[in-house]
Amino acid sequence: MSELQIRPTVATDLARLMGLDHSIVSESVWQLEFRRDSGQVSTTFREVRLPRAIQVQYPHNHFALADDWVRRSMMYTAVQNNDPVGYISLLERGTASTVWVTDLVTDPASRRRGVGTALLAAGQAWAESRSHRRFILEMQSKNVPAIHFAQKNGFEFCGYNDHYYINKDVALFFAKILK
Repeated sequence: MSELQIRPTVATDLARLMGLDHSIVSESVWQLEFRRDSGQVSTTFREVRLPRAIQVQYPHNHFALADDWVRRSMMYTAVQNNDPVGYISLLERGTASTVWVTDLVTDPASRRRGVGTALLAAGQAWAESRSHRRFILEMQSKNVPAIHFAQKNGFEFCGYNDHYYINKDVALFFAKILK
């Protein structure tokens, strides 16, 4: 296997990146429990194992990547054997000095081989070089592999938004304070 290269995305990468399988397989979900009682509102999440694995579709239109990438603050592509095998898309949110990871995708054949971690490290280094204070990942509550990935990389749960995606899935947010 050849060395992994992380570099800024160029226009010629986009067709291959859009063609990556953006779906994941999950055996669990983070289930939202919402309660109202005597003027109190409480929410809890718990990881629930499913009776069988499910394939979770990507919550964004990855075919819009060709239009959206110019609106991103930065985008990196992971390349191996001259083929793009993943990407990270970053968006600066000015006044809060925050960088949002809007997309973090790895080709299924390259998953669990350090590609996502390398892309995340490149994105974080870029955010730190621009003096941002916070780095946020968003993911579907059905995407337990991404939740575990975020936790493994030092991100902490910081919120959610019910019906966030077009398909009405819950979005979870994980944040990391930057140096």
